[in-house]
Amino acid sequence: MTPKSVGVVGGGRMGAGIAQVFAAAGSSVTLVEQDSSAGAAARQRLETGLRRAEERGKLTEDVAQILGRVTLAPDVSALPAETDVVIEAVPEDAGLKIRVLAAVEAVVGEHTVLATNTSSLSIAGLAEGLKRPAALVGMHFFNPVPASDLVEIVVGPQTADAVRDAAQAWALDLGKTAILVRDSPGFATSRLGVLLGLEAIRMLEEGVADAASIDRAMELGYRHPMGPLRSTDLVGLDVRLAIAEHLHRELGERFAPPQLLRDKVARGELGRKTGQGFHTWEVNR
Repeated sequence: MTPKSVGVVGGGRMGAGIAQVFAAAGSSVTLVEQDSSAGAAARQRLETGLRRAEERGKLTEDVAQILGRVTLAPDVSALPAETDVVIEAVPEDAGLKIRVLAAVEAVVGEHTVLATNTSSLSIAGLAEGLKRPAALVGMHFFNPVPASDLVEIVVGPQTADAVRDAAQAWALDLGKTAILVRDSPGFATSRLGVLLGLEAIRMLEEGVADAASIDRAMELGYRHPMGPLRSTDLVGLDVRLAIAEHLHRELGERFAPPQLLRDKVARGELGRKTGQGFHTWEVNR
């Protein structure tokens, strides 16, 4: 069930990871980034991810062979018309995602599945800008994509059954576990994960315990593989704030972002990507 041809729009950490797992599974991948500098950075992320997978014995081919199936492109107009699925992995901004998906739809074929990696935005809302809303499905991958076991398949009110089934089959072929979720604010994972993270931030704000202790409590007491504050650092405090603000508007006060989160984002303390969040990280240059 591996798609022969895959498009990925956005070559950040998530987009590069999505491109990596499809290329490693045998798909030809077109990775779209807006300029040569961003494209070079995306390719470096992709190669670094593959080298790590190779070191762990997770690859069945040489890194060079897998990279040979990836084409970098500066614009969605370079996507082949016969592409089986295009996954947008641009920042969590509804307007931007709508524009990207509409631009993709204009150049690909009628059979192409359109997928969004959004972690919280309405599939129905993103489909409003499309001529083929039935072709859109959520494929919410998790960071880091190659190591994560889960893909959340989010089914919009107009998503065709065949599109839903194809997305689920592709996730399974990548070795992931696919869960089906109805289109709703925050889906299943962001809704629960953000709520836990926000409460952990409030506890830190109130001086209940320090960040390391809060995380360790959930890791050892509830067997979470990673505590909620460390997880927030990994996701990015700016990303978590944006999702919290969206859920606050949609679901009410229980998702109101704590002031500590707003203050850290304003100071540029965004987590692992900047070296400082609720914990201190070594930044990979």
